[in-house]
Amino acid sequence: MPTQNTAQVKDRIAYYLKAKGPSLPIHISKAIGFNLLFSSAFISEMFSEKKVKMSYMRIGSSALYFLEGQESMLENFSEYLKSKEREAFELLKEKKFLKDSEQEPAIRVALRAIRDFAIPITKNEEGYWKYFTSNESELEIKPIYLEEREKQEENIVEIVEPKSIEIEKPQIEKEQKDILEEEIKIQKIKSNIKKREPKKSKQDEKFLEKVKAFLSKSSVEIINVEGFKNDEISLVVKIKGEEQILFAYKKKKITDSDIIKAAKKAEKLKMKYSILSPGELPKKISELIEALKGIKEIKKME
Repeated sequence: MPTQNTAQVKDRIAYYLKAKGPSLPIHISKAIGFNLLFSSAFISEMFSEKKVKMSYMRIGSSALYFLEGQESMLENFSEYLKSKEREAFELLKEKKFLKDSEQEPAIRVALRAIRDFAIPITKNEEGYWKYFTSNESELEIKPIYLEEREKQEENIVEIVEPKSIEIEKPQIEKEQKDILEEEIKIQKIKSNIKKREPKKSKQDEKFLEKVKAFLSKSSVEIINVEGFKNDEISLVVKIKGEEQILFAYKKKKITDSDIIKAAKKAEKLKMKYSILSPGELPKKISELIEALKGIKEIKKME
């Protein structure tokens, strides 16, 4: 995976959405060259910063992400709506406006579900649904006496319904809960992504390439560049199918404090770790590691 800072990744996501319009996270991840988990973390962060928008509609279990001004392009995904929701969508698209109290119960429920396309409005204390691309000024309401005359002529019996539209509170609470749970999952991933990456010199870049070449020969897959600081690179790698963190040191001699620091960071990330260095371990550290291999336990005598 190429090393890029957060701003560059976000710019690439925005550029992709600008070119392609509303997209699923899986398509965005392929375009920017990151795996789905890390891509989702970046997208979620952009959503919280209001740099991208998220659809209420779901394709499978995923929402669509898009830029402001691309709302009309969501029509291209209307085929993924459920049967009754699709029917309500087609009806509202054709009529542009629907009076809530005049719709059959199933359509009324469906209109409340397609929140990307159906916008609730109130006119003359009556509730209506507006197609999302329509202008509210286009709504023409007949005077009450004309409506009553037409009903008498057609012998229509109307059931009086509440005049204002209210989106059911349980539905809103459920959606908010779902979004919150999704954000919590993403935050666990985001905690492993560095907010900023320091600038690297040409020598640092050469060292990174040298590490990559060495790992490639050893059939070690690099998942992500976790950090790059001074003479140390930390990478998330996959060795024999297991993900772990690898610390590569540019200096020829590493100390016990380097090993302890690496162990603490690996423990924090709940991962196993490996260490890579161009030189050999100091004799004392090598002897200690060898000695610890056969130890069963150390107890404190009181």
